Amino acid sequence: QRLDGRQCYDYRNVRISFGADYGCCIVELGKTRVLAQVSCELVPPKPNRPTEGILFFNLELSPMAAPGFEPGRQSELLVKLNRLIERCLRNSKCIDTESLCVVAGEKVWQIRLDLHLLNHDGNIIDAASVAGIVALCHFRRPDVSVQGEEVTVYTPEERDPVPLSIHHMPICVSFAFFQQGTYLLVDPSEREERVMDGLLVIAMNKHREICTIQSSGGIMLVQDQVLRCSKITAVKVAEITELIQKALENDQKVRKEGGKFGFAESIPNQKITAFKMESAAVDTNNVEEQAEEIITKADPPSEVFAKPILHTPGTAQIGEGIENSWGDLEESEREEAAEEEGESEAAAFECREMETEDTSTMRETKKDEPIVLSDSEEEEVVILEPQELPKKTRTQTNSKQENTSKKAFNKRRKKKRAAR
Repeated sequence: QRLDGRQCYDYRNVRISFGADYGCCIVELGKTRVLAQVSCELVPPKPNRPTEGILFFNLELSPMAAPGFEPGRQSELLVKLNRLIERCLRNSKCIDTESLCVVAGEKVWQIRLDLHLLNHDGNIIDAASVAGIVALCHFRRPDVSVQGEEVTVYTPEERDPVPLSIHHMPICVSFAFFQQGTYLLVDPSEREERVMDGLLVIAMNKHREICTIQSSGGIMLVQDQVLRCSKITAVKVAEITELIQKALENDQKVRKEGGKFGFAESIPNQKITAFKMESAAVDTNNVEEQAEEIITKADPPSEVFAKPILHTPGTAQIGEGIENSWGDLEESEREEAAEEEGESEAAAFECREMETEDTSTMRETKKDEPIVLSDSEEEEVVILEPQELPKKTRTQTNSKQENTSKKAFNKRRKKKRAAR
């Protein structure tokens, strides 16, 4: 028995919704959701294949899909999925690459397919392969004309875009094996993938042509098991291909008729809105009479206060003719207020004693010592004394005075000797 109630060979519901632009779609396989976007660009071709276009495929696993995925890291699962998609879509030759050539050896179309996993609930490869082939079938590239060496790319308003040339639609179907191949499940969920012993992926088109096949997990499969899986794959691929063709036809029909299309229109309102109720009619006739009947039937109030005055202590009302009760305090509040006043007075007394001690110590200090300023904001007035001159300047001035006195003394001695 499976957790979601499916049988062993049952496939989950596949739902396809298209975006507003060509080549954009979301595929839902149960709760697994994959967003696909196709883009194109004119680039020079590869030297070994000058007349063929270039195909590029990229699958991204973001933490938005599951917390186990790390951004910007090439995990083993991501590498395996990218290789499977390339073998399924490129090596199967489902797209005619020669039709993408514009000028041989100079310019070709490069088709890029980007796949983003939005929600992970198991069987990523099947959902990615369906989303990739649907986006490629839905994509339209701009029309191109070549005149001599000039290449003109037309906008969608000037010329209708051209669809890609697709030969067939390869779709992957996954099989999970348990107890060394004893039990077989189709389309495994995320919980079933955690406990499975091995996985077999078969890519096939509706013509029952196998495009790629891959077995992983280290289990040994018998020939009858592979043939049995291929027969199941042929049935599932035919059903999914028919669903894809119907979805493409409906989208093309809506676009031609000029109706509304895109994700907001394709997804039903029940999934967008979290809560929805049907509108109920409201009768607005005889509203006053009904209100009077309700008032008369209602019970009258028990007491009617002419003057609504609240006598509760600690509360008050502001207005004309109403008593003011802001001053009414309870006994506990009065005791707290008295204690706070006593504490404030004691603190003020201690501050005064500290100030007197500071002034006395300031007086006892010597006059020659400089005053040290504190960082406190309580001292309002500070008296600054002139600073003493540095010692170097004093020594210089003393030496100059001694030299002048020596010169004057020598002059006097010379005069006395000359007079003798």
